[in-house]
Amino acid sequence: MAKDNKINSIKISHVVINIGVGQSGEPLEKAKIIIEEICGQKPVQTYAKKAIRELGIHEGAPIGVKITLRKQLATDVLKKLLIAKTNKISRKSFDATGNLSFGIAEHIEIPGIKYNPEFGIWGMDVSVALERMGYRVKKRKTRTSVVGQKQRVTNADAINFAQKELGVEIEN
Repeated sequence: MAKDNKINSIKISHVVINIGVGQSGEPLEKAKIIIEEICGQKPVQTYAKKAIRELGIHEGAPIGVKITLRKQLATDVLKKLLIAKTNKISRKSFDATGNLSFGIAEHIEIPGIKYNPEFGIWGMDVSVALERMGYRVKKRKTRTSVVGQKQRVTNADAINFAQKELGVEIEN
């Protein structure tokens, strides 16, 4: 593929940040405040899909918070989150369809976030979806179509994008 062809360039579709709390109430509110502090936007609650008796989780109970970021805000926040990982990501973090996922053990590692003993320390999961131009044909409401094989993002394409555009070092 030609490198100067704009159609073949890869971009960040969206970034999802998730904090799984496991219970509702005060811990859930603290997690919401942490995500708002990181992203500057209000997160949504996630709910339990099924009941787990041993953990005391009921079906439909709020158990976490997440936020989806798009466009420039997604890129800016992702770069901050990668600094918390010292710009090193395992090769196993990339899936076959060109997506990238990693975890952050402590939110205080993110630049610009200070420790507040009132909130404690929270870990989070970060998922990044990559796509090429023309991928919208799969998601549009009318006349949906299959994305061609050449337009799909592969594992190797995603790793190359992360190294060149995000400055990530890939570990084995």
